[in-house]
Amino acid sequence: MIPENGNSKTLGIIANFFQFNQLQTNFYTEIIAGITTFVTMAYILVVNPDILSKAIFLESSGDLFGELVIATAISAAFATLIMGIYANYPYALAPGMGLNAYFTFSVVLKLGISWQVALAAVFIEGLIFIGLTTNKIRTKIVNNIPECIKQATTAGIGLFIAYIGLTSSKIIVTNEATTTTLGNLNQPETLVAIAGIIITSAFVARRITGALLWGILATALLSWILGIAPFPQGIISLPQLPIHLFGQAFVGLENIVKTNIWELITIIFVLIFVDLFDTVGTLTGLGIKAGYFNQTRESLNLNKAFMADALGTTFGAIMGTSTVTSYIESAAGISEGGRSGFTAVVVGFLFILSIFFIPLLSAIPSVATAPTLLIVGVLMMGSVRNISWDDPAESISAFLTIIIMPLSYSIADGLAMGLITYPILKSFQGKFHETTIFMWILTVIFVLKFLFVGK
Repeated sequence: MIPENGNSKTLGIIANFFQFNQLQTNFYTEIIAGITTFVTMAYILVVNPDILSKAIFLESSGDLFGELVIATAISAAFATLIMGIYANYPYALAPGMGLNAYFTFSVVLKLGISWQVALAAVFIEGLIFIGLTTNKIRTKIVNNIPECIKQATTAGIGLFIAYIGLTSSKIIVTNEATTTTLGNLNQPETLVAIAGIIITSAFVARRITGALLWGILATALLSWILGIAPFPQGIISLPQLPIHLFGQAFVGLENIVKTNIWELITIIFVLIFVDLFDTVGTLTGLGIKAGYFNQTRESLNLNKAFMADALGTTFGAIMGTSTVTSYIESAAGISEGGRSGFTAVVVGFLFILSIFFIPLLSAIPSVATAPTLLIVGVLMMGSVRNISWDDPAESISAFLTIIIMPLSYSIADGLAMGLITYPILKSFQGKFHETTIFMWILTVIFVLKFLFVGK
């Protein structure tokens, strides 16, 4: 639907470009979806710099925090805008959680590799991904994933992000005896999270447009009023340009010859492996949720989505941040009805604007986004109905995919377990013809990775 005003022609061009009619969406839905996705993942603007600043600094830890915030925002905006405009998918990208921890704690702090060389490794990873995408290898991987694993990936991601929401709000906490257990529900933070779940669930039950976004804002306001989180100390601040970060990956390339070559190869392999299958799992799971795999655009544009991811990683390294990847929080926007790249464009522009509003965004506590993550998990679990539970080969491999993702805290590991077991069990059933050579290649790669590289 295009508003009847002087800008209707421009809006019509935009609607046609992003295929609103074919995707059964409109401007209002896409904007709400974009805002919802951004608010759900805005935490990365504070969390990523906090992690990376322990490794990336000039004289002392944290002295480049402000620059890392801007590098994170600009990298996320660049990759997300490419995803929206070039690939026409509603997926948002940003420096990946887990990969930033690996960069900081394993590569720089444990191995003693300079952060400039580590950025060079990320840059090389991005170039390799561009090559793999140009040859459509990543698209071939998706096309060779069995349907049951695709459906299981959606459900697994749903459980994963729900688990993130439950733990971030301390509804679920760690326990030495049982690993995890129910948290203390008398804690103010947990009570606010529970209230937020009820409020958000009520919005969803009433089918209110923008229910997830309103749930986030209502829970944040409640947490501020009750003193669970401090009110924003400000709204606008001038950005600190990343002058000490920009281009340091190239400095690292000059010094890369001084690095142990085998350590470097291992680092690049782990970065490639985790990002490759995290992205494959995320795009597959979100694509199932959005209904793309029943549309011809999937085969036409999926490789473009992978290219956006590859270019994002390469650009992010130049800006001075760790691997950029697709975010599962995009499911929040998809659940709001986001179906086109215009959702991603909204997210991208909000990332650009965010560099002036860091004080406000950083004041939104994780307890405010926890209810949305839980509800999105509920919505994504619906894909399990499409799994053939009567077929042991499909049900076992699908279940392992679903359960391993949240418990291992890794989309890639869950997908690996499913892809290892599926062809093996199909062969035991005497249905080797239902597998492909490419499936077996993936199985061997995963097995070798676990044997020689570990997690």
